[in-house]
Amino acid sequence: MATSPSPSRRSSVRSPVPTEGHRPEIDGLRAIAVLLVATYHVWFGRVSGGVDVFLLLTGFLITGSLVRAAGRGRIRYGAFLARLATRLVPTAVLVIGATLVATRSLLPQTRWRDTVAEGVASALYHENWHLALGSVDYLARDDGTSLLQHFWSLSIQGQFYLLWPPLIGLAFWWSIRWGTSPRRGLAVALGAVFTVSLAYSVHITRTDQTWAYFDTGARLWEFALGGLLALFLPYLKPAKNLRILLGWSGLAALVLCGVLLQVSTVFPGYAALWPTLAAAAVVVAGTTDSRWGADRLLTPRPVRYLGSISYALYLWHWPILVFYLEFTGRTLASPLGGAVVLAVSVALAAVTTPLADRVTNYARASRVRGPALVLACLLPLLLATTVWTTRMDAEQRRLEELLADPQRYPGAAAIGAEHGEYPDPVHPPPASAAQDTPLTYEEGCNQTIAGTEVIVCEYGPEDADRTIALVGGSHTAHWFPALEIIAEQQNWRLLNIVKGACLFTDAPQLYKGEPYTECAEWNQGVMVELADLRPDTVFTTGTTTSLDTTAGFGEEVLVEGYVDRWRELEALGIEVVAVRDTPRLGFDAPECLATASPEECTAPTTDSMTEASPFEDADLDLPNNVVTLDLTDLICEPDLCHAVVGNVLVFWDAGHISATYMRTLAPELRDRLLAATEW
Repeated sequence: MATSPSPSRRSSVRSPVPTEGHRPEIDGLRAIAVLLVATYHVWFGRVSGGVDVFLLLTGFLITGSLVRAAGRGRIRYGAFLARLATRLVPTAVLVIGATLVATRSLLPQTRWRDTVAEGVASALYHENWHLALGSVDYLARDDGTSLLQHFWSLSIQGQFYLLWPPLIGLAFWWSIRWGTSPRRGLAVALGAVFTVSLAYSVHITRTDQTWAYFDTGARLWEFALGGLLALFLPYLKPAKNLRILLGWSGLAALVLCGVLLQVSTVFPGYAALWPTLAAAAVVVAGTTDSRWGADRLLTPRPVRYLGSISYALYLWHWPILVFYLEFTGRTLASPLGGAVVLAVSVALAAVTTPLADRVTNYARASRVRGPALVLACLLPLLLATTVWTTRMDAEQRRLEELLADPQRYPGAAAIGAEHGEYPDPVHPPPASAAQDTPLTYEEGCNQTIAGTEVIVCEYGPEDADRTIALVGGSHTAHWFPALEIIAEQQNWRLLNIVKGACLFTDAPQLYKGEPYTECAEWNQGVMVELADLRPDTVFTTGTTTSLDTTAGFGEEVLVEGYVDRWRELEALGIEVVAVRDTPRLGFDAPECLATASPEECTAPTTDSMTEASPFEDADLDLPNNVVTLDLTDLICEPDLCHAVVGNVLVFWDAGHISATYMRTLAPELRDRLLAATEW
């Protein structure tokens, strides 16, 4: 992880706890932190809190360096950033570049576009926001195997480097302006950042933890805590025995953090105080010169060496681990495999760190060399990713032009018809299938998992002949492309009211095994909106398919509360079109197609659907305002579901229908809809 270069060696005379100069125990603390990060990733598939230690140490070292510079009369902002960039960028670009080359050579095309996008975001230090924006989208791919996701913390640090010098300079200016001590003014400023950021972190972690994890604002307090530690350390003079106790207590708490807390689901918030305060205790303990002190564990030469290469080790270990898991098919490393991953990572870090140091030392010899070096590293990477992305986009546009030919891409029309071989590639290409979703996602019209506000997006004329409200979860949302075509043809107005993973019912629901309270609140708001808007018809799913028993069901059912909700709409004079839910493959279709033929990427229809539609249950008593539709025969054969039909990719993941395929079944949906409703 990135921390500032160690300051020049200098003895301390103010306290038995070293406050300036080289701190050998901090090198050891870095080593412990990076080992925790790597071992928890490799063998336990979880996070440890070690990253939070690096954030605290960054705040501690950078604040100390800037305070000394300000005390000398001036913070040279440009020189400060240039020094950091020349130290950090070469290694980062090397790892990103190597990862992209390996991705292009070894991984299927389905992984290319996302990895390229993350490579650019990582190089430009906004990977945390890239991941945050993806994590809050229910339809986003699982980021668990992202090759560069670990750059999120480095991106937060990069943003911290931009913010901190102006903050410290402003605090010093304010102190001088009002005649107070600079340290006191800075303590007030850092205390304010700590308080506001921690309060925000606690709030956003409680309301939207997946966003909070990557949010710079929810992490600033960790840097501020390190800064406050740098300010107050000279005044802390604990007795030697207390320092020994602090050292061991801090180390023990740090090691146990990942064992006792599920860091990935409760951090940052107040829970992140655990590893940061533990690390602060070790820093306060300092070098005790006691045979019983924790620093005896932190200061041996091999440990300090590991700390000196911790930045490169952190960068290398994650892509090495992901490639290992990819090619072994494992979810966690074996004892031997994990040892090999760590050994390779350490070896690469040991080689790249001195190379980067030589480049850095060369660049520091001139004010011009530093920025030139950074540009020389970044520009080839950005140029290569631009060319790569441009080629993928051009190929996608070429395929889109071919879609107009129904003989080449019949899609749903191919089911039950005689068709020959298709010479053209499948569309959408597996590599970009995740982008083939309804435009409502791109336009922000679908509520996220954590949100509760009812978002209503309207499509079509105000004086339409009929208003249709599309209401429900993501399996309702994927009907939008077909309904949009029909609405334009029939002069209808289409309302989109959708929330991820949220069924249109008043029954309690679960999300990942936990009560989905946001869904219940959203559902209440939807009924208020519908009572106000009074659409002619609500189009929604009438059954639910699933392979996930943790969600409360494992086969196709007519969910409890559906019929009651439809009766409420009947009382409002609103018709209901209840469409049978679509099947699920149980595997990622684009991933399958990247390594197998379309004929191999199939699943039995009955894996997720009942043989007879729940609508055919003789005991089912539907309200008079409800008509049902079953279009399963336009998606699957009677016994088998294919990932590709009529040369069109049916599923863009394991269970959501691609927008392209939905558009191919629009004509048949229109005919069946009009026949069922007699509109």
